[in-house]
Amino acid sequence: MKALIRTLPVFLIAAAVLAASPALAHKEDALSLDVLVNGQPLGEIHGRNATYIEAVRHAEYSLRLTNRTDRRMAVAVAVDGLNTIDAKTGSAGKASKWVIGPWETITIEGWQIGADNARKFFFTSEDSSYGAWLGKTTNLGVIEAVAYREVLPPPPPPSQPILEREQKNSARMRSGESSAPRSAGKAAPAPTESLDDDMAATGIGRKIDHRVTRVHLQLESSPAAHVRLRYEYRQQLVQLGVLPSIEDERALARRENATGFSDFDFAPDPWGGK
Repeated sequence: MKALIRTLPVFLIAAAVLAASPALAHKEDALSLDVLVNGQPLGEIHGRNATYIEAVRHAEYSLRLTNRTDRRMAVAVAVDGLNTIDAKTGSAGKASKWVIGPWETITIEGWQIGADNARKFFFTSEDSSYGAWLGKTTNLGVIEAVAYREVLPPPPPPSQPILEREQKNSARMRSGESSAPRSAGKAAPAPTESLDDDMAATGIGRKIDHRVTRVHLQLESSPAAHVRLRYEYRQQLVQLGVLPSIEDERALARRENATGFSDFDFAPDPWGGK
């Protein structure tokens, strides 16, 4: 399920999720993050010690996150440095978070603007961005997710060994006590079940239905995963040297079509055999 967490102690807002088979996950870390346009992931480009995606001007996009572990996790997700739940800035540990069950996938389509609605992400210019409207433009061009695992409940105390229990029961019978077995201790509480809700989806765009529910979780203090993507339009990616220029692409395409051999023949003589 999808959920939001706030501070520690955590409270979360839950929304709908898609069940995901472990075989579908394509990243090596505990968490995978994809940026989707028209439902299809944008290709990742690696350069300058970072991972980039090429933004599609004016296109709406969504974020797909997959928990690749057998533990429930809470994930702080920020676009342009703004938390996708409350648009606040700050540390990931204290941020509101989305809850993802084991091997589950959620889709975040926009900033959550209330208990029942979100507004869609879309690629736009810096001066038209949500960050510019809020006056928070320090971290434009970055999508980041930090995941924390839920603390597992302690195991129940071990039951008494059978021999010891039999000896104690025999002693009770001799003394006239009831032989009813004593409780082995209070069992550990079952993990809170994930709450289902709708899928949700950088300018802040059109309003969509997206109901959320708050839940409380206890989280580990250290992150289990940290994923950061940078996005730029193609011109900026070329200027950064992450993508080749159009001229470079043409030259590279020509060279990639080169071959060592074609039809058999002799080498031509520039002097015509003289």
